[in-house]
Amino acid sequence: MDKKALTEADIRTKFITPGIVASGWDVMTQIREEAYFTKGRVIVRGKTVRRGVAKKADYILSYKPNLPLAVLEAKDNNHSVGDGMQQALEYAAILDVPFAYSSNGDGFLEHDRTVTSGVVTRQIALDKFPTPQELWNRYRLSKGYSTEQEAIATQDYYDDGSGKAPRYYQLIAINRTVDAIARGQNRILLVMATGTGKTYTAFQIIWRLWKSKARKRILFLVDRNILADQTKTNDFKPFGQAMTKIRNRTVDKSFEIYLCLYQAVTGTEEEQNVYRQFSPDFFDLVIVDECHRGSAADDASWRKVLEYFSSATQIGLTATPKETEDISNIEYFGKPIYTYSLKQGISDGFLAPYKVIRIGLDKDLDGWRPEDGQTDKFGELIEDREYNDRDFDRTLILEQRTIVVAAKVSEFLRATNRFAKTIIFCENIDHAERMRQAMVNANPDLAAANPRYVMRITGDNDEGKAQLDNFIDPESTYPVIACTSRLMSTGVDAQTCHLIVLDRRINSPTEFKQIIGRGTRINEDYGKLFFTIMDFRRATSQFADPNFDGEPVKIYEPGPDEPPLPPDDTPEGENDGEEPPDNGESPFGDDPAGDESTTSEGDSGTGSGDGPKPPPGSVKKYYVDRVEVRVATERIQYLDEHGKLITESLKDYSRKTVLRSYKSLNDFLTVWKDAVKKQAILEELASNGVFFEELATLVGRDYDAFDLICHVAFDAPPLTRKERADKVRKRDVFAKYGEQARAVLDALLQKYADSGIISVESLEILKVDPLSSLGTPMEILTLFGGKPGYLGAIRELEAALYQEAV
Repeated sequence: MDKKALTEADIRTKFITPGIVASGWDVMTQIREEAYFTKGRVIVRGKTVRRGVAKKADYILSYKPNLPLAVLEAKDNNHSVGDGMQQALEYAAILDVPFAYSSNGDGFLEHDRTVTSGVVTRQIALDKFPTPQELWNRYRLSKGYSTEQEAIATQDYYDDGSGKAPRYYQLIAINRTVDAIARGQNRILLVMATGTGKTYTAFQIIWRLWKSKARKRILFLVDRNILADQTKTNDFKPFGQAMTKIRNRTVDKSFEIYLCLYQAVTGTEEEQNVYRQFSPDFFDLVIVDECHRGSAADDASWRKVLEYFSSATQIGLTATPKETEDISNIEYFGKPIYTYSLKQGISDGFLAPYKVIRIGLDKDLDGWRPEDGQTDKFGELIEDREYNDRDFDRTLILEQRTIVVAAKVSEFLRATNRFAKTIIFCENIDHAERMRQAMVNANPDLAAANPRYVMRITGDNDEGKAQLDNFIDPESTYPVIACTSRLMSTGVDAQTCHLIVLDRRINSPTEFKQIIGRGTRINEDYGKLFFTIMDFRRATSQFADPNFDGEPVKIYEPGPDEPPLPPDDTPEGENDGEEPPDNGESPFGDDPAGDESTTSEGDSGTGSGDGPKPPPGSVKKYYVDRVEVRVATERIQYLDEHGKLITESLKDYSRKTVLRSYKSLNDFLTVWKDAVKKQAILEELASNGVFFEELATLVGRDYDAFDLICHVAFDAPPLTRKERADKVRKRDVFAKYGEQARAVLDALLQKYADSGIISVESLEILKVDPLSSLGTPMEILTLFGGKPGYLGAIRELEAALYQEAV
């Protein structure tokens, strides 16, 4: 056997896998070959959506299921044994595994990241690969495990037999947490972006600690009623009869797993502090979900619960750790033992990227001052001062402003999908109700067909809260549009939310990330791969914060006469906004679903579009119904293939991208002429960020990708596909072929004129009309003397199409 003639796949099958198996590795439970561990970033340009390349390891070797020990990268035998090590080390770092290997089928190169023996790198014969127990012993030595600690660290994961397995970052979070607890660490912080499965991660941590009897009584604290219910019926369901939810401030101490709202165990009066019915050492594990909220401050309710159960191991889970002068997660829990950010989730393809449409209204940007003696719609004299977006929908209600926002949102939905799940975040409950009415009036047909098409889902409205589960359910059509204030800003797992509308000032990065998180979940079964943010309050200026970790794929601010759907080459502008600081507290009553019943800026929490007067003693509000509000500004941004914001037009960006690969038109034409398949050139440019579909929208859909490149990058005058095909026909280039072969080539020319060069290069085109009417693929190939002759004719056709250019 000529080893060097074998492919990499053959080397793996014939040499590497047998060598690993011979050392005692179980191919069914311990070896994963060609193991994908990311999904591939979702890349969005206009209506074009595609996934980037997913990462995969040639081998991942695990001591037990979900306890990976090693990654191995294979090469064919034309490479040296260590040529795959760089990639293996990169993947080992990402996957947090202690050993990395490379092989070409002659032997193995090992890199020991634990450095227990003093030898970091060594070469191993093909029949001397380490056994699972040998690698585990070396890893255990590096950790310094006792027998008891090892039993905890190796406790099995929960497996329901469905094949569901944690994602790689969840494995890291779970294994690091269990490892830390096994070795005695009692304060742990995990930072995981919204939509990355914090609750499932928490379940597996609890399951392994509970089953190993390392922790026997566990308290899981949340701050939303819906979170507790979702947790109990979904991720935590396997706990069965061992689990209870604390309700009505009553305590039953016969259970082992307790789910609880922190509001249900704390209160302003000492007798309301239900948690004190438990002894301080009753729980040996307390997990706090969304710990960026109440538990972060020294005097917060959650903090008091944690301090009461101070002898317990405590784990904080958050997507947005809060660090201010007065509030700190890290001061209490310590530095995160693992962080999986929004940016990383989008890069890996587990979270949805997003477009941003920025709409600046004239009164928001320029402010508004009443005329001398002007009164509102109820005859109240309006205080004479300059009002701006700090005042709108708080102390001053410009009713036309709400109507304009509703009209723009509705225009966008009409241009995309009127049944796309949409959340509109408003300043307060009064604003949410007025927005509901405006959206109903902007969509009278669908609102009349089903009264749940638009609903107000706020803390004070039982009818709206009752529909929250239906809004979240991907299979439920209604409600479609939810008008809210703060109730849906966190903990709402809306997998099919396509549009988030920001009509509320948000200056807290914590709150902003939580709101963005409502749309970051991907649901491919329902076509949800990205979402759109429509920003009326300049909240997305926070993207300029260098600490923000998940940039948008596009930012666009339409002008007064522009549609809300973004074009693709509008220049970027600047905009800023400020907001009073968020105190991070949750000042709500027993049921956190009532979180909007207490609102800031003196909001009474009452009112409708008819404009009721506020109760006595509250901040005065003016309802103004005859002030025109218009759209004023326009903006656009893109993300490149590396996730970095680019501010130039798509044409300019594409020109720079092409010029990085081809310094001149002649360079490009030379490569184009010599390429056996033009598709390879186009795919390489597309992977570098040139999106031909969107360029065609800007330059013209009748042009070939070749002409788009020449025109955009080198200012060459383009020819349409039809013009190029007609020129070839006029020159009678294929006179040497027989009548039937010429008919095939003419049909191919027509296909080129219709859809471009890529379709012509594919043999699949022979199965499509009108080619299929000229014979079977084999019969057509025979007309040219076989496949080589046919491919030669295709190359002649391409040379003729681009003859004048090259």
